[in-house]
Amino acid sequence: MARFLFATMAVPGHVAPIAPVVRTLVERGHEVTWYTSTFFADKVRASGASFAPIKSAIDFGDGDYDRHFPERVNYQGLRQVVYDFEHIFVGSVEGYVTDLRELIETLHPAAMVIDPAVGAGAILSMVDGIPTAIVNVSVLALEDPAIPPFGMGLPPGLSPAGRLRTKLAYVLVDHVIFARVNRAFRTICKKHGWPTFPFRPYATRWLYLQPSVEALEYPRASLPPQLHYIGPLLPDRATDHQLPSWWADIKAAKAAGIPVVLVTQGTIATDPTELISPTLRALEFEDMFVVATGVEPTGPESLPPNARAAEFIPFVPLMPMVDAYVTNGGFGGVVIALANGIPIVSAGTTEDKAEVGGRIAYTGVGVDLKTNRPTEEQIHRAVFSVLRDPRYRERAQAIQQDFATHNAPLEAAQLIEQLAATKTPVIRRDPT
Repeated sequence: MARFLFATMAVPGHVAPIAPVVRTLVERGHEVTWYTSTFFADKVRASGASFAPIKSAIDFGDGDYDRHFPERVNYQGLRQVVYDFEHIFVGSVEGYVTDLRELIETLHPAAMVIDPAVGAGAILSMVDGIPTAIVNVSVLALEDPAIPPFGMGLPPGLSPAGRLRTKLAYVLVDHVIFARVNRAFRTICKKHGWPTFPFRPYATRWLYLQPSVEALEYPRASLPPQLHYIGPLLPDRATDHQLPSWWADIKAAKAAGIPVVLVTQGTIATDPTELISPTLRALEFEDMFVVATGVEPTGPESLPPNARAAEFIPFVPLMPMVDAYVTNGGFGGVVIALANGIPIVSAGTTEDKAEVGGRIAYTGVGVDLKTNRPTEEQIHRAVFSVLRDPRYRERAQAIQQDFATHNAPLEAAQLIEQLAATKTPVIRRDPT
């Protein structure tokens, strides 16, 4: 039996995919303490872990970022993204270090496991020498000579010109676009005598777990030897959530051969006028059954006759009935869709969504509309493309088959156990 300390940012999309890893470690006889928001305490305890609350940093797990950071409303688009990184992510580092050090002194864990947004994890790994594994929660965004910086939504470039573009892009991101973020991070690091480095996706020297497959990622010039593709971390089937009263309508549409289209916007970019409303209007007069999640049952407007809506529907029972998935590009939903071989229409540019959309287009599993506010015509054309062109579904099914060769929670647990036992970097058998 080993003792592990997990730490995740107070964001639902950073908690849900890691829960199966925690549960698997607990089932294998280990003791896990999970540090995160009090708003996720029930989810933590349901995984079998002990809950440790955020005490020395702002707990924004309720998702009301504008209340916790009142100045945020003054920023939009990229400026808001920069604000979020500076105040939400960098702003949490000191408090997280304080809390995690206290837990480490009390628990003496064999290893720490974090999501990549926990900047405190990099500090503790480097300064205190804590064996630390990262479980990524999005696309692979580690620095690479062929891949532009995370967030720019640019495709890879393996040619000399492409590599030059990438090099210049990193200079632009670090010293211009995210200059405020890096300045704030350097200030904190210098204050405490910590090493300084650009505040962007990183890998500890110990272990990095990527919850996808190589076929879903851009081709890379290099791959860290401690990085392991483990396949998708899928949510557990919800047993405590009632399906909507109109669930039989989906079954009837499916039985009648009517295409089922799912549209959702995730948990952060939730303005229904961006994607849900135009999708409902775009498909209103088509022989399709449209399901919208993340909105009130009446929808952001009067629902068309061929549409139904709910604030939440568990994706595990829903996705097998879906023929096309319209999303603003949240990684978790995209992975669930691909695990079911469903082609995708992506429309989003905030958070990690431009990067997710870029990989959807690059791998041929769907269409990337490259905007937060697509027109009805764009959505209509894209949905019909992924439904009628078999190549999209064939590529999605190829990823599905690749996913099926993995048991991500088990693979993650075994690699984390190896880190705890050896206290040395966990290297792939076939490093490239």
